[in-house]
Amino acid sequence: MRSPQTSEQTDRRVLRLSPRDNVGVATESIEAGESVLIDGRPVEIRVRVPTGHKLALDTIVAGEKVLKYGEPIGSTTCEIRPGEHVHTHNIESDYLPTYGRGASGQ
Repeated sequence: MRSPQTSEQTDRRVLRLSPRDNVGVATESIEAGESVLIDGRPVEIRVRVPTGHKLALDTIVAGEKVLKYGEPIGSTTCEIRPGEHVHTHNIESDYLPTYGRGASGQ
């Protein structure tokens, strides 16, 4: 079982809160073009990930649940590759209304 703390195989700037998570939390801003180690593999950050924001640890396919704290927090609206910023542009809450999307948001 993987520790929720950052391991030697993952950059200290990326925190996995639960072994089940498919996203990590940036412990400091990570700039576009930087490379981070995730589970022993280098991953290039394509878009700046601000402190406290999520980034994909693995490929998350469209419609898949995003897991943080080992629990689902929403579903992806498109495929998200490792190291990509995970936020409102590519995830929808399964629990709260998402304004501006769907028939009611027009």
